[in-house]
Amino acid sequence: MGDATEKPGLSKLVVVATPIGNLGDMTFRAVEALKDADLIACEDTRTSRVLLQHYGIGTPLISYHEHSDSGKPDMLLARLRAGESVALITDAGTPLISDPGYKLVREVRAAGFAVEALPGACAAITALSGAGLPSDRFYFAGFLPNKTQALNTALTSLLQRPETVLCYESPKRILATLEHLAALDATRQLCVARELTKRHEEWLHGTATDIHAALSAREQVRGEIVLLWEPAEEKTVGPEEVDALLQSLLPKMSVKEAAKQAADATGLGRSALYQRALALKNG
Repeated sequence: MGDATEKPGLSKLVVVATPIGNLGDMTFRAVEALKDADLIACEDTRTSRVLLQHYGIGTPLISYHEHSDSGKPDMLLARLRAGESVALITDAGTPLISDPGYKLVREVRAAGFAVEALPGACAAITALSGAGLPSDRFYFAGFLPNKTQALNTALTSLLQRPETVLCYESPKRILATLEHLAALDATRQLCVARELTKRHEEWLHGTATDIHAALSAREQVRGEIVLLWEPAEEKTVGPEEVDALLQSLLPKMSVKEAAKQAADATGLGRSALYQRALALKNG
């Protein structure tokens, strides 16, 4: 059972953002934190060692993968209990963004130790800053599903969101994803931000068909990609349309699922839709 309060002293986990490409994007505070730490937990010691050597950081490294190294959280907690400070970094960008490191943060806090998060480079936020799409509200979807049916289901739902949507995509799958998007919405404005902060940084704007044509003309698509698209247009849905939608869904699924799908399609509250669907089913 962990302590409810943080333990005093220097023992803490420091979550440190690292550059997503350009080494110049390392902050002064991040460099000092990595120098001051007793141990740095990273994804790949070979990748991280390049960064540390560039900044003259001699702190010991350990490879930490939550999915494969079941004993590592206990080992890191033991180092904290011994009075040491541990830094957590990822190969590039901000840890815990589309990364399972939150489990370590949760365990460290549960054990009563402090967690300090240092801001820095993040591909998703960098892309949002430069895309020219509405940024007052946004939805980060992480990595899209691999399988075709799951991808189509995810895109259908995401295209209905009232915020700018951001996701990460592989250069090997971007053309197929754009094809799916074009089939679902031929007019939606998209942005592909590729190789952000690196020498071959590129921004492509237009419909899914436009960007697909530009990328498919190349011999190969390379580099890390952030895919963004504009919010769905706000629609005014009348009571008759809501009833018609629910009546088309109810024969195929439960009241709860019909309300959920209607909420996704209309943007209306799920609770109110559930009550209306229940009334239609019983009436």
